[in-house]
Amino acid sequence: MSGIRDWRNLAYLLHGSTVQKEVYALLQQLDIMNILAEYEPMLVGTVPLGIQVESSDLDIICEVYDQEEFTATVRRYFGKMDDFCLVTRLVDGMPRCKINFRAGGWPIELFAQPQGTGRQNGCLHMIVEAHILDLLGNEFREHIIELKSGGMKTEPAFAYALSLNGDPYEALLALGELELGELDSICKRSYLNM
Repeated sequence: MSGIRDWRNLAYLLHGSTVQKEVYALLQQLDIMNILAEYEPMLVGTVPLGIQVESSDLDIICEVYDQEEFTATVRRYFGKMDDFCLVTRLVDGMPRCKINFRAGGWPIELFAQPQGTGRQNGCLHMIVEAHILDLLGNEFREHIIELKSGGMKTEPAFAYALSLNGDPYEALLALGELELGELDSICKRSYLNM
């Protein structure tokens, strides 16, 4: 996809907006990517895409097979942060862990499950969203930001803007599985003909 970037190398944030540079500095200050390095952490969501709004958080996904070890590490380094909260649960038989806290004025969410970060939905959504943003340009980007500012979550905003039917999360995953030409055609037809 045209959005092929090395999402694991956060240096791309240094070439972005003021907010992206601020986030880069915060993540460096927290040393969070190094602390969690064995879990293949990846920043996903709105900030990497430059479509964050006031209510956005920093989403970091991790590949975790030993939740006890992971949560112990996170508690050791970040357990004293404001609003620290940890929830573990099973979803479709897969253990998942969500940890939230605040740092540097940002809400941060760590999401961990026993699956490679490159195959997790947060990453897959971001890759297809990056391609769509590159394809459809600034007017579309502003439309997404406007929808998000009005209270929509990211994936529903994309699905709405592209007139996608059904579950917006599944619809975006399905778009990500298309050949580039087909994806480009669907996106242009759906958005530009509205």
